[in-house]
Amino acid sequence: MGRLLQTVAFSKKDKDFIQKLNTPNKIQDYLDSIPFNFEECGETCMSPATVLKGMKAHCIEGALFAATVLWAHEQSPLILNLKVEQSDYDHVVALYKENDRWGAISKTNHNVLRFRDPVYKTIRELAMSYFHEYFLVSSGKKTMTGYSRPVNLKRFGTEWVTSPNDLWDIAEYIFDSRHTSIIPPKNKRLIRDAHIIERTAADIPEWKRAIDIL
Repeated sequence: MGRLLQTVAFSKKDKDFIQKLNTPNKIQDYLDSIPFNFEECGETCMSPATVLKGMKAHCIEGALFAATVLWAHEQSPLILNLKVEQSDYDHVVALYKENDRWGAISKTNHNVLRFRDPVYKTIRELAMSYFHEYFLVSSGKKTMTGYSRPVNLKRFGTEWVTSPNDLWDIAEYIFDSRHTSIIPPKNKRLIRDAHIIERTAADIPEWKRAIDIL
């Protein structure tokens, strides 16, 4: 059992389950298997323990969960934030590394901004792989403007992992951390909107809200 699981107050059932999620693929498979958190009762930033209990997550909750499981298996719990224009929402992923190549674990409700295989030499390479997929479905406007430095969750200690409270302090730190801009100012006007076929494909949800099913 990893050192994190020896010190954090997960239930035995949760510890046993986390032990089984011993590869990035298995972690991603689990996140894909649980519903998307539509925050129907208000905004949330649930801890990994609460995600396990409620069996749902949105992007930052999924990233925090994935990073925690990687930590439990003696990998660094690294988070990457993708910064966008105010008309859109940032996306958060958990980073992992295999054989000196970066990949990402992602919880999203659409067929874009998803898992990345470990083929990227640098964080910039990985972050840029999301650029062309990051657009507003309504207009096709590409919105990604930058990416953060990797945030190591060890800086926040361990109590947050099983906290019953929302982790707004961690979320704010991630969103407010230093970001690298990716679009040269002179090239901003040259960015082409996504084609209608891309917008149509991107508008397919993985999970539907209960209100949409009724």
